[in-house]
Amino acid sequence: MARFVQIIEFRTSRIEEIEALGRPSRTEGSTAPTFLRILATADRDHPGTYLTIVEFESYDSAMENSNRPETSDFAAKMAALCDSPPVFRNLDVMWEDTAGAAEDS
Repeated sequence: MARFVQIIEFRTSRIEEIEALGRPSRTEGSTAPTFLRILATADRDHPGTYLTIVEFESYDSAMENSNRPETSDFAAKMAALCDSPPVFRNLDVMWEDTAGAAEDS
């Protein structure tokens, strides 16, 4: 199966609270998270806009992570701290190119 990426775009004036809220939900709980990596980003061109990029082995792995009680709890609390509802983008990875992967001869 192809890897899967979820992008969550949100606006908030309370980013510090969201960051503090997210730390325990990523590492604690009754079931282990299934993501490979999370990138938290701030949009330079739109202050107060943030995007979280979460990479998974597969769509199924992402759905397993979404079903964790800790993930559901975090999503509800995060939404309450946002200025508008978050936008979710669910993306199948088609291909990847990593800069610098080839060795110099």
